Amino acid sequence: AALREGYEHFDPRAYLRNNYLPPRADFSSEEFVVPWKLRCLAETFASGEIRGRTLIDVGSGPTIYQLLSACDHFEEIVATDYLAVNREELGRWARGEPGAFDWSPFIQHVCKIEGRGEPWQDKERRLRQRLRRILPIDVHRPEPLGAPLRPPADALLSAFCLEAVSPDRAAFVRALAHVGNLLRPGGHALLLGALGESFYLAGPARLPVVPLQESDPAAGCALRELRSYAMPPALRTGVDDVDGVFFAHAQK
Repeated sequence: AALREGYEHFDPRAYLRNNYLPPRADFSSEEFVVPWKLRCLAETFASGEIRGRTLIDVGSGPTIYQLLSACDHFEEIVATDYLAVNREELGRWARGEPGAFDWSPFIQHVCKIEGRGEPWQDKERRLRQRLRRILPIDVHRPEPLGAPLRPPADALLSAFCLEAVSPDRAAFVRALAHVGNLLRPGGHALLLGALGESFYLAGPARLPVVPLQESDPAAGCALRELRSYAMPPALRTGVDDVDGVFFAHAQK
């Protein structure tokens, strides 16, 4: 109940300013956090192993950067979020409406590191075409979408969601199991998340986070790869108390 009340004050634009504009979204060096996240995803999808009909993004928030490398490997991408304001923000970008957040620097960077010489506008267009559904979700229900996903997703992606919407570690583990129900046996799960974080700010909202360690993310799945990033002092801007970021690739 307290989490729900806190998220009623969530400001998507403040969240985007805090995390997806400079200094955190600085593409001049791979040592910055946003290029690190994009490279983790690009290298993992470049293997060609993670592909299929449907990818579901659990707790998309107001962001699409996490889907840029994925969109080449799936016929359909399903974005989800608990908050209507985040689903509306995603919809504005998907429809190309004026005033939507400008993700073009992210798309250009992903095209650069993928190294195929693709015009970034082509990737933007492809993601918009394949982002076919933006659905409400509640990860604390055994059926997070309210009904089973049919057919189950071939891959699941979730970035900075489960630890930020769970009141404690036990709830985080349950939520991880619930979203795992959306994934087919043998399907791949990719998780990005915060390490050692206890709060973050999004406008007037100060939101609690379950502080995770590197051993936490893969419950219920076989861990294939785990990477971590230590947040440098220059990027500790006061909008959270995050120690670092993890990237986990697991398989159901």
